[in-house]
Amino acid sequence: MKAMILRSTGLMSSDSQPLELVELPRPVPGAREVLIKVAACGVCHTELDEIEGRTPPPHLPVVPGHEVVGSIVELGENVTRHQAGQRVGVGWIHCSDGSEYENVSPDFCATGRDVDGGYAEYMKVPADYAFPIPDAFSDEQAAPLLCAGSIGYRALRLTQIENGQTLGLTGFGGSAHLVIQLARCLYPDSDVFVFARDEQSRQFARDLGAVWAGDTTDCSPQPLQAIIDTTPAWTPVVEALGNLRPGGRLVINAIRKQEGDKDALLGLNYEKHLWMEHEIKSVANITGRDIAEFLPLAAQIPIQPRTERYALEDANSALLELRQGRIRGAKVLVMDE
Repeated sequence: MKAMILRSTGLMSSDSQPLELVELPRPVPGAREVLIKVAACGVCHTELDEIEGRTPPPHLPVVPGHEVVGSIVELGENVTRHQAGQRVGVGWIHCSDGSEYENVSPDFCATGRDVDGGYAEYMKVPADYAFPIPDAFSDEQAAPLLCAGSIGYRALRLTQIENGQTLGLTGFGGSAHLVIQLARCLYPDSDVFVFARDEQSRQFARDLGAVWAGDTTDCSPQPLQAIIDTTPAWTPVVEALGNLRPGGRLVINAIRKQEGDKDALLGLNYEKHLWMEHEIKSVANITGRDIAEFLPLAAQIPIQPRTERYALEDANSALLELRQGRIRGAKVLVMDE
Protein backbone atom coordinates (compact mmCIF):
# COMPACT_ATOMS: atom_id res chain seq x y z
CA MET A 1 0.00 0.00 0.00
CA LYS A 2 1.03 3.63 -0.48
CA ALA A 3 1.78 5.61 2.67
CA MET A 4 3.49 8.82 3.77
CA ILE A 5 5.97 8.21 6.57
CA LEU A 6 7.91 10.44 8.97
CA ARG A 7 11.52 9.27 9.40
CA SER A 8 12.92 12.10 11.55
CA THR A 9 11.76 15.20 13.41
CA GLY A 10 12.86 18.80 12.94
CA LEU A 11 11.61 22.33 12.34
CA MET A 12 9.86 22.88 9.01
CA SER A 13 11.04 25.51 6.55
CA SER A 14 9.69 26.78 3.23
CA ASP A 15 11.30 23.87 1.36
CA SER A 16 10.68 21.12 3.93
CA GLN A 17 9.61 17.66 2.81
CA PRO A 18 9.28 15.87 6.17
CA LEU A 19 7.15 13.02 4.84
CA GLU A 20 8.23 10.41 2.29
CA LEU A 21 5.92 8.46 -0.02
CA VAL A 22 6.69 4.74 0.31
CA GLU A 23 5.20 1.30 -0.25
CA LEU A 24 4.37 -0.61 2.95
CA PRO A 25 2.78 -4.01 3.59
CA ARG A 26 -0.95 -3.85 4.13
CA PRO A 27 -1.68 -4.17 7.89
CA VAL A 28 -3.29 -7.33 9.23
CA PRO A 29 -5.94 -6.82 11.92
CA GLY A 30 -5.46 -8.69 15.17
CA ALA A 31 -8.06 -9.80 17.70
CA ARG A 32 -10.73 -7.12 18.30
CA GLU A 33 -9.30 -4.97 15.50
CA VAL A 34 -10.65 -3.89 12.12
CA LEU A 35 -8.80 -3.06 8.90
CA ILE A 36 -9.94 0.14 7.19
CA LYS A 37 -9.49 1.11 3.55
CA VAL A 38 -8.84 4.81 3.98
CA ALA A 39 -10.88 7.18 1.80
CA ALA A 40 -9.85 10.49 3.36
CA CYS A 41 -7.65 11.78 6.17
CA GLY A 42 -7.63 15.29 7.58
CA VAL A 43 -4.41 17.25 8.08
CA CYS A 44 -4.21 18.53 11.67
CA HIS A 45 -1.87 20.96 13.41
CA THR A 46 -0.91 18.12 15.75
CA GLU A 47 0.98 16.57 12.82
CA LEU A 48 3.19 19.68 12.87
CA ASP A 49 3.74 19.14 16.61
CA GLU A 50 4.87 15.60 15.83
CA ILE A 51 7.11 16.59 12.92
CA GLU A 52 8.73 19.47 14.79
CA GLY A 53 9.27 17.44 17.94
CA ARG A 54 6.87 19.07 20.39
CA THR A 55 5.01 15.78 20.79
CA PRO A 56 7.44 13.37 19.10
CA PRO A 57 6.46 9.85 18.09
CA PRO A 58 7.97 7.24 20.44
CA HIS A 59 9.43 5.41 17.46
CA LEU A 60 10.24 6.22 13.85
CA PRO A 61 9.35 5.83 11.09
CA VAL A 62 5.62 6.32 11.63
CA VAL A 63 2.61 7.02 9.42
CA PRO A 64 0.89 10.22 10.68
CA GLY A 65 -2.80 11.06 10.43
CA HIS A 66 -5.67 10.90 12.91
CA GLU A 67 -8.75 12.28 11.13
CA VAL A 68 -9.46 9.09 9.23
CA VAL A 69 -12.54 8.06 7.26
CA GLY A 70 -12.87 4.79 5.37
CA SER A 71 -14.62 1.45 5.02
CA ILE A 72 -13.98 -1.72 6.96
CA VAL A 73 -12.55 -4.37 4.66
CA GLU A 74 -11.48 -7.02 7.18
CA LEU A 75 -12.51 -8.01 10.72
CA GLY A 76 -10.15 -9.46 13.28
CA GLU A 77 -11.22 -12.20 15.68
CA ASN A 78 -13.93 -11.41 18.26
CA VAL A 79 -15.24 -8.30 16.49
CA THR A 80 -19.03 -8.13 16.85
CA ARG A 81 -19.93 -4.42 16.81
CA HIS A 82 -18.91 -3.82 13.16
CA GLN A 83 -19.32 -5.47 9.80
CA ALA A 84 -17.40 -5.50 6.54
CA GLY A 85 -18.30 -2.58 4.29
CA GLN A 86 -19.29 -0.31 7.15
CA ARG A 87 -18.04 3.30 6.91
CA VAL A 88 -16.22 4.37 10.05
CA GLY A 89 -13.92 7.08 11.35
CA VAL A 90 -10.88 7.12 13.62
CA GLY A 91 -9.73 10.07 15.73
CA TRP A 92 -6.69 10.96 17.86
CA ILE A 93 -7.60 8.26 20.39
CA HIS A 94 -6.40 4.93 18.98
CA CYS A 95 -7.09 3.07 22.22
CA SER A 96 -7.12 3.54 25.98
CA ASP A 97 -8.53 1.99 29.14
CA GLY A 98 -12.17 2.84 28.40
CA SER A 99 -12.64 4.82 31.61
CA GLU A 100 -14.29 8.23 31.94
CA TYR A 101 -10.84 9.79 32.00
CA GLU A 102 -9.28 7.63 29.30
CA ASN A 103 -7.93 10.75 27.59
CA VAL A 104 -5.45 11.30 30.45
CA SER A 105 -4.85 7.63 31.25
CA PRO A 106 -1.32 6.19 31.04
CA ASP A 107 -2.86 3.70 28.61
CA PHE A 108 -3.79 6.42 26.11
CA CYS A 109 -2.41 5.65 22.66
CA ALA A 110 -2.53 8.26 19.89
CA THR A 111 -3.37 7.48 16.26
CA GLY A 112 -0.63 8.54 13.89
CA ARG A 113 1.90 9.19 16.64
CA ASP A 114 2.15 6.12 18.88
CA VAL A 115 0.91 3.82 16.09
CA ASP A 116 0.57 4.19 12.32
CA GLY A 117 -2.29 6.43 11.22
CA GLY A 118 -4.28 7.45 8.19
CA TYR A 119 -1.77 8.99 5.75
CA ALA A 120 -2.00 5.65 3.99
CA GLU A 121 -4.30 3.54 1.88
CA TYR A 122 -5.04 1.16 4.79
CA MET A 123 -4.83 1.25 8.59
CA LYS A 124 -5.96 -0.93 11.47
CA VAL A 125 -7.57 0.13 14.74
CA PRO A 126 -9.26 -1.51 17.75
CA ALA A 127 -12.92 -1.99 16.90
CA ASP A 128 -14.05 -0.06 19.99
CA TYR A 129 -12.39 3.08 18.61
CA ALA A 130 -13.84 2.95 15.09
CA PHE A 131 -16.97 5.14 15.00
CA PRO A 132 -19.84 5.00 12.50
CA ILE A 133 -19.94 7.97 10.11
CA PRO A 134 -23.39 9.52 9.54
CA ASP A 135 -24.70 9.41 5.98
CA ALA A 136 -25.10 13.21 6.03
CA PHE A 137 -21.38 13.64 5.39
CA SER A 138 -19.12 12.74 2.49
CA ASP A 139 -15.77 11.16 3.33
CA GLU A 140 -14.04 14.51 2.79
CA GLN A 141 -16.52 16.39 4.98
CA ALA A 142 -16.38 13.80 7.75
CA ALA A 143 -12.58 13.73 8.10
CA PRO A 144 -12.16 16.99 10.08
CA LEU A 145 -15.04 16.01 12.34
CA LEU A 146 -12.90 13.20 13.78
CA CYS A 147 -10.52 15.64 15.51
CA ALA A 148 -11.09 19.32 14.75
CA GLY A 149 -14.81 18.83 15.32
CA SER A 150 -14.76 16.28 18.13
CA ILE A 151 -12.04 18.02 20.14
CA GLY A 152 -13.91 21.28 19.53
CA TYR A 153 -16.99 19.63 21.02
CA ARG A 154 -14.97 18.66 24.09
CA ALA A 155 -13.56 22.18 24.39
CA LEU A 156 -17.04 23.69 24.15
CA ARG A 157 -18.30 21.38 26.90
CA LEU A 158 -15.36 22.39 29.09
CA THR A 159 -16.27 26.07 28.83
CA GLN A 160 -19.30 25.25 31.01
CA ILE A 161 -21.25 28.12 29.47
CA GLU A 162 -25.02 28.30 29.59
CA ASN A 163 -27.34 29.50 26.85
CA GLY A 164 -27.21 33.27 26.68
CA GLN A 165 -23.67 33.62 28.00
CA THR A 166 -21.04 35.09 25.69
CA LEU A 167 -18.41 32.93 23.98
CA GLY A 168 -15.16 33.88 22.31
CA LEU A 169 -13.04 31.93 19.80
CA THR A 170 -9.43 32.95 19.25
CA GLY A 171 -8.01 31.51 16.06
CA PHE A 172 -10.43 30.62 13.28
CA GLY A 173 -9.21 27.61 11.35
CA GLY A 174 -10.07 23.92 11.06
CA SER A 175 -11.55 23.55 14.54
CA ALA A 176 -13.07 26.95 15.33
CA HIS A 177 -15.12 27.12 12.13
CA LEU A 178 -16.83 23.91 13.27
CA VAL A 179 -17.18 25.00 16.90
CA ILE A 180 -19.04 28.19 15.97
CA GLN A 181 -21.65 26.13 14.11
CA LEU A 182 -21.98 23.81 17.10
CA ALA A 183 -22.24 26.69 19.56
CA ARG A 184 -24.94 28.46 17.58
CA CYS A 185 -27.04 25.28 17.73
CA LEU A 186 -26.47 24.36 21.38
CA TYR A 187 -26.54 27.94 22.71
CA PRO A 188 -28.78 29.88 20.28
CA ASP A 189 -28.97 32.93 22.55
CA SER A 190 -25.22 33.16 23.10
CA ASP A 191 -23.32 35.75 21.09
CA VAL A 192 -20.04 34.49 19.61
CA PHE A 193 -17.02 36.80 19.28
CA VAL A 194 -14.05 35.81 17.12
CA PHE A 195 -10.40 36.89 17.24
CA ALA A 196 -8.35 36.15 14.09
CA ARG A 197 -5.20 37.49 12.48
CA ASP A 198 -6.48 38.19 8.96
CA GLU A 199 -9.58 39.87 7.58
CA GLN A 200 -10.54 36.93 5.37
CA SER A 201 -10.83 34.68 8.44
CA ARG A 202 -12.74 37.37 10.30
CA GLN A 203 -15.23 37.71 7.43
CA PHE A 204 -15.58 33.92 7.33
CA ALA A 205 -16.47 34.05 11.04
CA ARG A 206 -19.08 36.74 10.44
CA ASP A 207 -20.56 34.68 7.62
CA LEU A 208 -20.94 31.78 10.07
CA GLY A 209 -22.73 33.93 12.63
CA ALA A 210 -20.15 35.73 14.74
CA VAL A 211 -21.62 38.99 16.07
CA TRP A 212 -18.14 40.55 16.08
CA ALA A 213 -14.74 39.64 14.68
CA GLY A 214 -11.50 41.45 15.42
CA ASP A 215 -7.76 40.98 15.48
CA THR A 216 -6.09 38.65 17.97
CA THR A 217 -4.96 41.62 20.05
CA ASP A 218 -8.24 43.57 19.93
CA CYS A 219 -10.49 44.06 22.95
CA SER A 220 -13.92 42.53 22.54
CA PRO A 221 -16.89 44.93 22.77
CA GLN A 222 -17.87 43.30 26.07
CA PRO A 223 -16.27 40.90 28.58
CA LEU A 224 -16.81 37.24 27.70
CA GLN A 225 -17.87 34.34 29.88
CA ALA A 226 -15.60 31.87 28.09
CA ILE A 227 -13.04 31.82 25.30
CA ILE A 228 -11.66 28.82 23.40
CA ASP A 229 -8.11 29.18 22.11
CA THR A 230 -7.35 26.96 19.10
CA THR A 231 -3.99 28.49 18.15
CA PRO A 232 -0.41 27.17 18.42
CA ALA A 233 0.79 30.50 19.90
CA TRP A 234 1.05 32.18 23.32
CA THR A 235 -0.07 35.72 22.46
CA PRO A 236 -3.74 34.68 22.03
CA VAL A 237 -3.66 33.12 25.53
CA VAL A 238 -2.58 36.37 27.16
CA GLU A 239 -4.96 38.49 25.10
CA ALA A 240 -7.89 36.14 25.77
CA LEU A 241 -7.39 36.31 29.53
CA GLY A 242 -7.76 40.09 29.29
CA ASN A 243 -11.15 39.71 27.57
CA LEU A 244 -12.77 37.47 30.20
CA ARG A 245 -15.46 38.68 32.55
CA PRO A 246 -15.13 37.98 36.31
CA GLY A 247 -15.28 34.22 36.85
CA GLY A 248 -14.68 33.61 33.14
CA ARG A 249 -12.86 30.58 31.76
CA LEU A 250 -10.23 30.20 29.04
CA VAL A 251 -10.13 26.75 27.44
CA ILE A 252 -6.87 26.05 25.61
CA ASN A 253 -7.49 23.54 22.84
CA ALA A 254 -3.96 22.59 21.76
CA ILE A 255 -1.71 19.56 22.18
CA ARG A 256 1.39 21.78 22.34
CA LYS A 257 2.37 25.45 21.96
CA GLN A 258 5.17 26.70 19.74
CA GLU A 259 8.12 28.59 21.26
CA GLY A 260 8.16 31.52 18.81
CA ASP A 261 6.19 34.05 20.85
CA LYS A 262 6.64 32.60 24.33
CA ASP A 263 7.93 36.00 25.50
CA ALA A 264 4.31 37.14 25.33
CA LEU A 265 3.85 35.46 28.72
CA LEU A 266 6.07 38.17 30.21
CA GLY A 267 3.21 40.56 29.51
CA LEU A 268 0.91 38.85 31.97
CA ASN A 269 -0.54 41.36 34.40
CA TYR A 270 -2.10 39.79 37.47
CA GLU A 271 -4.84 42.38 37.88
CA LYS A 272 -5.82 42.44 34.20
CA HIS A 273 -5.35 38.80 33.19
CA LEU A 274 -5.63 36.53 36.24
CA TRP A 275 -7.50 38.31 39.01
CA MET A 276 -11.30 38.16 39.47
CA GLU A 277 -11.22 34.37 39.54
CA HIS A 278 -10.35 33.83 35.89
CA GLU A 279 -9.81 30.14 35.10
CA ILE A 280 -7.58 28.34 32.61
CA LYS A 281 -8.57 24.84 31.49
CA SER A 282 -6.56 22.77 29.03
CA VAL A 283 -7.96 20.15 26.66
CA ALA A 284 -5.94 16.96 26.94
CA ASN A 285 -6.51 14.52 24.09
CA ILE A 286 -10.01 13.17 23.53
CA THR A 287 -12.26 10.32 24.67
CA GLY A 288 -14.24 7.85 22.65
CA ARG A 289 -17.36 9.34 24.22
CA ASP A 290 -16.56 12.76 22.70
CA ILE A 291 -16.43 11.34 19.18
CA ALA A 292 -19.43 9.04 19.64
CA GLU A 293 -21.60 11.92 20.92
CA PHE A 294 -20.39 14.54 18.50
CA LEU A 295 -20.79 12.77 15.14
CA PRO A 296 -24.60 12.27 15.29
CA LEU A 297 -25.00 15.77 16.74
CA ALA A 298 -22.97 17.20 13.86
CA ALA A 299 -25.26 15.42 11.40
CA GLN A 300 -28.37 16.68 13.17
CA ILE A 301 -27.33 20.36 12.99
CA PRO A 302 -25.95 19.76 10.26
CA ILE A 303 -22.43 21.14 10.56
CA GLN A 304 -20.97 22.11 7.20
CA PRO A 305 -17.18 21.74 7.17
CA ARG A 306 -15.20 23.81 4.69
CA THR A 307 -12.41 21.70 3.23
CA GLU A 308 -9.44 21.91 0.88
CA ARG A 309 -8.54 18.61 -0.79
CA TYR A 310 -5.10 17.22 -1.56
CA ALA A 311 -3.76 13.97 -2.96
CA LEU A 312 -1.91 11.68 -0.53
CA GLU A 313 1.43 12.47 -2.16
CA ASP A 314 0.78 16.20 -1.63
CA ALA A 315 0.69 15.88 2.16
CA ASN A 316 3.89 17.91 2.53
CA SER A 317 2.33 20.83 0.66
CA ALA A 318 -0.74 20.74 2.89
CA LEU A 319 1.42 20.65 6.02
CA LEU A 320 3.58 23.55 4.85
CA GLU A 321 0.51 25.69 4.12
CA LEU A 322 -0.78 24.85 7.58
CA ARG A 323 2.59 25.80 9.09
CA GLN A 324 2.47 29.14 7.25
CA GLY A 325 -1.05 29.89 8.50
CA ARG A 326 -2.67 29.50 5.09
CA ILE A 327 -5.88 28.01 6.47
CA ARG A 328 -9.33 28.23 4.91
CA GLY A 329 -11.26 25.56 6.76
CA ALA A 330 -9.80 22.06 7.03
CA LYS A 331 -7.20 20.41 4.80
CA VAL A 332 -8.00 16.83 3.77
CA LEU A 333 -6.01 14.15 1.95
CA VAL A 334 -8.29 12.26 -0.44
CA MET A 335 -6.99 8.86 -1.54
CA ASP A 336 -8.61 8.82 -4.98
CA GLU A 337 -7.53 12.39 -5.79
